Amino acid sequence: MYLVISVFRTPALIFTLQSPVVNNFLDPNEPTSSEARQSRMHFLDNQRKVDYVLVYHYRNRGAHPSHGSFSHPRAPLAVISNGEMGKEPNAAGQGNMMIEMGPLDALEEEKKEQREQFEYKLMEAGLELEKDLENKSQGSSFVRIHAPWQVLTREAEFLKIKVPTKKMYEIKSKGTIAKKFNDIVQKMTSPLQPRVPEHNDKMKNLSYPFSREKMYLYNIQDKDTFFDNATRSRIVLTIFIFPSFTGIHSLIAHNIYEAAYPLHDVGILLSLSFEKQCKLLYQEWACYGVFYKFQPIDLIRKYFGEKIGLYFAWLGLYTSFLIPSSVIGVIVFLYGCATIEDDIPSKEMCDENNGFTMCPLCDKSCDYWNLSTACGTARASHLFDNPATVFFSIFMALWATMFLENWKRLQMRLGYFWDLTGIEEEEVSYLEHSRPEYETRVREKMLKGQKNHVQKMETDKTESEDEDDDELTWKDRLPGYMMNFASILFMIALTFSIVFGVIVYRITVAAALSLNKSTRPNVRATVTATAVLINLVVILILDEIYGAVAKWLTKIEVPRTEESFEQRLILKAFLLKFVNAYSSIFYVAFFKGRFVGRPGSYVYVFDGYRMEECAPGGCLMELCLQLIPNLSTHLFPTSLLKTASSESKHPEQWDLDYSLEPYTGLTPEYMEMIIQFGFVSLFVASFPLAPLFALLNNVIEVRLDAKKFVTELRRPDAVRTKDIGIWFDILSGIGKFSVISNAFVIAVTSDFIPRLVYQYSYSHNGTLHGFINHTLSYFNVSQMKEGTQPENSHFGQEVLFCRFKDYREPPWAPNQYEFSKQYWSILSARLAFVIIFQNLVMFLSVLVDWMIPDIPKDISDQIQKEKSLLMDFFLKEEHEKVKLIDSAQRSPKSLTPSFRHFSRQSSRHSSQSQRGSQRGSHASSASQHTIV
Repeated sequence: MYLVISVFRTPALIFTLQSPVVNNFLDPNEPTSSEARQSRMHFLDNQRKVDYVLVYHYRNRGAHPSHGSFSHPRAPLAVISNGEMGKEPNAAGQGNMMIEMGPLDALEEEKKEQREQFEYKLMEAGLELEKDLENKSQGSSFVRIHAPWQVLTREAEFLKIKVPTKKMYEIKSKGTIAKKFNDIVQKMTSPLQPRVPEHNDKMKNLSYPFSREKMYLYNIQDKDTFFDNATRSRIVLTIFIFPSFTGIHSLIAHNIYEAAYPLHDVGILLSLSFEKQCKLLYQEWACYGVFYKFQPIDLIRKYFGEKIGLYFAWLGLYTSFLIPSSVIGVIVFLYGCATIEDDIPSKEMCDENNGFTMCPLCDKSCDYWNLSTACGTARASHLFDNPATVFFSIFMALWATMFLENWKRLQMRLGYFWDLTGIEEEEVSYLEHSRPEYETRVREKMLKGQKNHVQKMETDKTESEDEDDDELTWKDRLPGYMMNFASILFMIALTFSIVFGVIVYRITVAAALSLNKSTRPNVRATVTATAVLINLVVILILDEIYGAVAKWLTKIEVPRTEESFEQRLILKAFLLKFVNAYSSIFYVAFFKGRFVGRPGSYVYVFDGYRMEECAPGGCLMELCLQLIPNLSTHLFPTSLLKTASSESKHPEQWDLDYSLEPYTGLTPEYMEMIIQFGFVSLFVASFPLAPLFALLNNVIEVRLDAKKFVTELRRPDAVRTKDIGIWFDILSGIGKFSVISNAFVIAVTSDFIPRLVYQYSYSHNGTLHGFINHTLSYFNVSQMKEGTQPENSHFGQEVLFCRFKDYREPPWAPNQYEFSKQYWSILSARLAFVIIFQNLVMFLSVLVDWMIPDIPKDISDQIQKEKSLLMDFFLKEEHEKVKLIDSAQRSPKSLTPSFRHFSRQSSRHSSQSQRGSQRGSHASSASQHTIV
């Protein structure tokens, strides 16, 4: 039977669609098989697979459809189209029946018209749709979309999607030694391998971009499974966003549709009776009980696509590389613990007999104090400030280089096995299409240009004609660029202002607590702890604000493509979050205690409030204390599992998926790991245990992200990409910057250089005995400024001279309180160390980069071999085809049934191509790339 449905209703014209309707109505009174009800991935005929789902919210004025509206007493669904267009109804068919829309308000009517136009174009492109009836006053309606074989093959050919051919070949084995070593490693790690179908790394299918004219090249056994679900959904998405359509992202942005997503393979949240890929992913990847196992990367890529597969492959390699760095970091820390009793400077600080009387830490309220009271801080500083930390810093710089080089090799290996080589030249990506916001701005520009052209037709005609209205120029984007520049500067200034505010808080609170005798002994610990907590809260708040600001700033730039939008967003978000996360740490590492002044000539922030000094043991311990809570904001994340809610006792898969959270991209996941990578590499000299904490976090992070992707998020669109994009450049930049950062931490923040200079230049016996006395200068207390002397001093003895940490001439010298020769010697040694350290590490990094090729030798050989084999296979198949045709022409009766079938398919394909070309001009307005 035939049904005529009105699908457009515009003020100017009403279009009617004549479409034969397949009997897909399901009678709820009829018993259904368990197989039909268990299939949650198909239309109600249980044959056509749901490749994509559109969801929209409708609202009718009346509770019941009008008299002329289509209704079916037993049909919960209405099939819009089965993909066959333009046929006339037969004689026995029913007459045309116009569906009258209910009295909708103007906004709802406009939305409905845009949905109908979009769905009509989808049907023109050959997609098949199944749609819920709007039998309520309001609610959510689902549009299921199926891509038939002819659409899949047509779009796969247009997108140049690589698919396996019938030809398989053996992958070249590695050298004898490498092969034996690889076999040993595989046997040792077999308990750590996930229990998934093993990937045959000895045999591989030749892949070739799909072509309908070369169907004989491919092993097409089942048309329903030849293209996997990820590829099918990617093809449908490409049709959605093609330029001849009003893009689906634009429709969602304007609330025409609420969501668009492919389906998960099973009802994930309904029960734990998983099937097929999702069952394996949940059991062998998303469970915390398998935290010790490797990830099933090939299965992740097959289910979620290459982009997400590369992220988890990168995260897995990064986590595995944290193991050796954690081991070395623990060894360095244990070395500090083992040698703490032998550390001479710590002993001298803790010896009460030395009697180092120190100058007051604040004016008036602070008294003189003995250096031995800072014994605990000095001993704790040795745990992180010892000679082993220098070698650990060099190791971590080389570690970062090794990690990046190994990632490039792994990326190339995965690209070879996943057929990603040459993807930028061969396949069409939806990321390259123009964004809806960009197209809107271009249309506005064109309308404005047309208006100006009419107004200035006579006086300014030539200039108006020469103006390029088809794209946005730098002049159009200049206001957005200026706003970006000003906003980013403002945000960075805001971050620095907050850091300065925390500094003022520390100074004022320290001064206030020093006035009270009961709180005076714990001033430094109280101020440090509270300031760190305040800084932590500020970082968390600003992180959320900066993420939203970066997205807004990127939008006003109006990038043309999704890829450009993503790269610009990543750069802005990383810059703002980098400054937010590390500004306070940089202050403690390189600025705190450097601009204090000296007794009698202190630097004051406000009247009576001196700049804060480092702890007696140095600033390295405070840097460590600052790193731990900041690092904790990027460790041990938490997540709550969202459960599905549905009114139906047996919700369909599209209902379950709609209740999940929408997928918003990998930027937050990468950003979290990149910031953590910065903490691990930039200041590792001050906290050798940072890699260990990062390792513990990542073991949980992998499974947490896996559980989120499998059970909490809608299934992402499969995106093919050959690398991790701009994130690699950011990682490389952090790795290079970490060399400079650690060099300055060792040279400026720690006491490594002063100890080295004293031991080899000023020590009488070549040891560190007398080092503490060497680092302390004298000050005559009678030269204190009036009003700054301690009030009611309770120090046990009369003080004539107090000591302060600096290299200055004593008060009895002719040039009293000026920098001494020791100061200039140590400054020169520090600068020399930075230069030597930086060049040494850079040289070693370049050497490692040169020794480890970016492309593994076996992979480069296999790529060349594959090209040769593909050419031979192609020529052989063409030769066999010619021979069959020649033999058929000589002896038609001897044709085999398979060849007859092939010939009929070829003839049918040729006739379809001719008919498609004849109606090409008619369908070009809908989708030029979908013409057969």
